[in-house]
Amino acid sequence: MHTPVNRGLTTTEAQRRLAEHGPNALPEKRSAPIWLVFLHQFKSAFIYVLLVAAIVSFGLGHTVNALFIIAVLLLNATIGTVQEYSAERAASALQKMVPSFAMVYRDGRPVRLDTVDIVPGDWVQLVSGDKVPADLCLNSSHDLQVDESMLTGESLATNKLAPSALNKSTDGQEISERSDCCFAGTVVMHGRGEGEVFATGEQTEIGKIAADVEIDEVKPPLLLRIERFTLFITYAILGLITFIFLVTLIQGGDLSAMFLLGVAMAVSAIPEGLPAAITIALAIGMRRMARANVIIRKLLAVEALGSCTYIASDKTGTLTVNEMTIRRIKLPDGASFAVSGEGMDLHGEVTPESDDAALSRLTLLANASLLANEATMEAVGSQLHWHGDRVDIAFLIMAEKYGIEHEEARGVHIELGRIPYESENAYSASLNHYQERPHLFVKGSVERLLEMTCAAEGVKNYDRAAIAQQAEEMAAQGYRVLGLAYSELNEIPADLEASVKDLTFLGMVGMIDPLRPEVIDAVAQCHAASITVAMVTGDHPQTAIALAREAGIADETTRPVSGHDLVRAEGESSERFRAMILGSTVFARVLPHQKKQIVEELIAGGEFVAVTGDGVNDAPALSNAHVGIAMGLRGTDVARESAALILTDDNFASIVNGVKQGRIVYNNIRKVIFLLISTGMAEIVLVLLSLFSGTPLPLFPVQLLWLNLVTNGIQDIALAFEPAEGGELSRPPRPPQEPIFNRLMLERVIINAIVIGVLAFVAFKWQLDHGVGEFEARNITLLLMVLFENVHVLNSRSETRSIFRQHLLGNKLLLFGMLAAQMVHIAALYTPGLRDILEVEPVSFNQWLTLLAIALVLVVVNEFYKLYYGARHSRERSHCP
Repeated sequence: MHTPVNRGLTTTEAQRRLAEHGPNALPEKRSAPIWLVFLHQFKSAFIYVLLVAAIVSFGLGHTVNALFIIAVLLLNATIGTVQEYSAERAASALQKMVPSFAMVYRDGRPVRLDTVDIVPGDWVQLVSGDKVPADLCLNSSHDLQVDESMLTGESLATNKLAPSALNKSTDGQEISERSDCCFAGTVVMHGRGEGEVFATGEQTEIGKIAADVEIDEVKPPLLLRIERFTLFITYAILGLITFIFLVTLIQGGDLSAMFLLGVAMAVSAIPEGLPAAITIALAIGMRRMARANVIIRKLLAVEALGSCTYIASDKTGTLTVNEMTIRRIKLPDGASFAVSGEGMDLHGEVTPESDDAALSRLTLLANASLLANEATMEAVGSQLHWHGDRVDIAFLIMAEKYGIEHEEARGVHIELGRIPYESENAYSASLNHYQERPHLFVKGSVERLLEMTCAAEGVKNYDRAAIAQQAEEMAAQGYRVLGLAYSELNEIPADLEASVKDLTFLGMVGMIDPLRPEVIDAVAQCHAASITVAMVTGDHPQTAIALAREAGIADETTRPVSGHDLVRAEGESSERFRAMILGSTVFARVLPHQKKQIVEELIAGGEFVAVTGDGVNDAPALSNAHVGIAMGLRGTDVARESAALILTDDNFASIVNGVKQGRIVYNNIRKVIFLLISTGMAEIVLVLLSLFSGTPLPLFPVQLLWLNLVTNGIQDIALAFEPAEGGELSRPPRPPQEPIFNRLMLERVIINAIVIGVLAFVAFKWQLDHGVGEFEARNITLLLMVLFENVHVLNSRSETRSIFRQHLLGNKLLLFGMLAAQMVHIAALYTPGLRDILEVEPVSFNQWLTLLAIALVLVVVNEFYKLYYGARHSRERSHCP
């Protein structure tokens, strides 16, 4: 195994190569040119119907109607182009926030570096769960297995071996044959390795492929459902128009008039702005979640996170601060030591808690803790620079407090071999030249080490059961407990892993990782929102239950479920297995495949599950959950790519904020849908009433188009910016199977459509019956509809809360949209040319006030309905068991 002495580049040389080769990034998807985005706005069944209406209008001599339809379509396309471009830029900006790092040697030491800054010649460290950041040739490897299925199609991971001498010549070889190389985008499934980069960015194998591949964005299910719904409306209206034409044809009526009626109905019913408004609402939700430290990788997650009923959270770093501090040391003979100091700080000391403490055995334990250790640490001035797992760092700090300088000790006790930590082994080991003989030092879970130990000579009262009891007692006090052991060998073994047996148990340490200060409140908010929170960890059950009770996840009656418990229950029956999972909220010593099983059983039990994870072994659980949440700071690339969300701060409280924002987004989407559908249906009611009563059309197609343009065109987008109503986390999540058009939505749409349509028709009919001409009657009716829709947007701000309990300036864009819509229409009444096209004229202030009073009836109706719904909802909840 070839390992060069001088690893990596200097910072100066790396900067020069970065300027020469460019950033290590794949070619970005080319954005469609603006003209193509503009043309894409016409790719819609809604638009096709209106285009046909414009063409036929030309043919029938209704030139003004035809030109206005085309003008409105052009304006809608312009607005849609701007919205789509803005949403794409926002989504692109958020994707760039997703962290991607690698451990690279710079100036002779490992540093955590953004992968875009990696250059040819860099030395990169690889560990389980990493995505390979660039094409590289291996210089060292240990049980390294890489999943290359994305390049080769092979489902099995490939074993990687470092060559005896560095050889970058790869010409003429297939990727699957290059066992001494790792390629960008592939995933480290097992083991460790180091390699020198020889290709970055577009020069990598995946870069060459990506340059020739176009990837289409997949629309989220919510948007697809909305588009199907609007398409259904289009077909329904076309069917109704066809029916009216057939009836008119049979009766010998005026086909030209019926055509105008059909166009009017199509214009009224088609919510052409709905898909764009939904997309904007989702994009706004992504931005708001980003501000709450939640990065959305899939738009589906914006909708899904607010619906989760169960959060299965990892412990370390998510519920806790992830700064391990060793506080207690316990030897097999009962001697104990206290360790002072906090977190990543070298200040502190190790002091005996009993007079008979065996310092010689403690020295051996301290040496074992820093030799069977993969971390590095360096004090630069007052700053402590470290690399590696925080548990390993805690052991190095403990050894330093005891008085052993770890770099000096590693220099004296030369490493002869190493077994890196893997979760399935639950230990790490190092073979070192110690006291002139090979010694194997092992660090891992107490249970695992006790399985591999034998009675220690010279140690009184050595009893596995007693040691296990001591570990239980320390864990019950909230400590994470790890053990250390060793064996003295006669020679360097050929198979190091086979030599991990017959160990002498040295002792155990108790370390603590305190809860994040905000976790207790965040868990309480979840409970108030009817969301169950569970802890799923590989830690000791007693440690897990102690922290879970402190966080409010468990109470005194909660029994922690261990991985062994799950194995036994699974062997008994599937019912017993499911009952055990559904009956607890604390799962400890859980293996990766068991975490996936827990998620699957929860889903089968009817829960809508969000699960957190950070390791490669968490990927199955993340992929199988409804919402996978990966850690952005300490998470592996595999975990991040398996998840729908990424926490940039690894903080459980950010999940709660994300749930809140997800509920706000979903609520705003419902508000937009309600506004557009209810006003469209109101216009249909108005047109149908005129048909059935035999009156002239209350509004011409061009007037209906104008109505939709000056009211909904602004206000539906403004509704997407609605802030939180309050109480989002005090209500239970909506049932995942609940349709958007649930009973509440349908009732509100029907009531408002009837009230608006009937009142507008009555006003139009009353005018005709009292001798007012059709021109004047339509003018008044159009203004009344504008006022209705201006008022209706206030009703749309909340499904259940009174508008008098909402802050009017809470959404300034909405207020601006209302005023703008009213001012634009009033301006049209006085604008020559435009008022001729719309067939409108100015009205008196008294007339405007009268129409406003009629429009305000809609507010009264909605307020009474909200009172009725609140009372009904309270009765329904009181009757629930």
